[in-house]
Amino acid sequence: MEIVAGDIGGTNARFALATIEDGRVTHLGDPVTLPTSAHASLPLAWAAFAQRIGRPLPRAAGIAVAAPIRGDTLKLTNNSWLIRPATLANEIGVDELVLINDFGAVGHAVAHAGPEDFLHIAGPDRPLPTEGVISIVGPGTGLGVASLLRRGGRQFVIETEGGHGDYAPLDPLEEAVLARLRAQHRRVSTERVVAGPGLAAIHAAIAAIEGQPVPPREDKDLWTAAIEGSDPLAAAALDRFCLALGSVAGDIALVQGANAVVIAGGVGARLARHLPRSGFADRFVAKGRYQEMMAAMPIRLITHPQPGLLGAAVAFGERGSK
Repeated sequence: MEIVAGDIGGTNARFALATIEDGRVTHLGDPVTLPTSAHASLPLAWAAFAQRIGRPLPRAAGIAVAAPIRGDTLKLTNNSWLIRPATLANEIGVDELVLINDFGAVGHAVAHAGPEDFLHIAGPDRPLPTEGVISIVGPGTGLGVASLLRRGGRQFVIETEGGHGDYAPLDPLEEAVLARLRAQHRRVSTERVVAGPGLAAIHAAIAAIEGQPVPPREDKDLWTAAIEGSDPLAAAALDRFCLALGSVAGDIALVQGANAVVIAGGVGARLARHLPRSGFADRFVAKGRYQEMMAAMPIRLITHPQPGLLGAAVAFGERGSK
């Protein structure tokens, strides 16, 4: 059967047509990406996608949403849309609907992607284990966290809101970043630092230490300058971002009892070449008495271009067809 796969994040809403056969995704079409700021609601973005496709949409959908899937109303963390699960199917005109947390969808993508969809980042260069827990950490507009449990040939995706744990600085510069963020927010969660907007906070703290002005700049421009290395301050901020991501990914792996880690998220994808030559791995393993255990974990980055859409379609295939 044909369905619509959706991936609704803080910045963009992505849609694609997908084909499900015997509960498995056999085809994922080209994605259509719509800025969430350009549409007032999910049904309006859905209508824009239908107009872009130019034909009636399938009456079945698997949609990943950047929010916990619970309660009468879903409020996205970094998006002003409100989603009401009880009425959404009627609002978008589908007969079958599966809603899943966005990082739960990434977990399903990790579970079903092939070896060719992963890039070695750190640790032993070997495939992901077929038994045990795999932690999935994804910096994007926010910080997504999930785990994948493989046991006895079965796979279980566990969705979490681990990106909203308290941020823990490890050195004076990170303490300076925390101090700046505390002046803006009542509470500083990990995703305030280890997510897309966090680079600006790190950049501002380094500029203050160096006594340099911080001209107004869009986050995307700062990220481009950092990755290209065209701005020394931005490049320094990126190095510190990778250190913080390594620390956080290591903490999550410890908390979840993992034996491997997958990096995902839009920011993670942009760091594919930078992470292996950064201080990420050193911070990841720097867990005191557990350093040897941490060093034995393979760390890979999922390179599938649309893991959220793939995972939403997989979740429909597993639950929508039952």
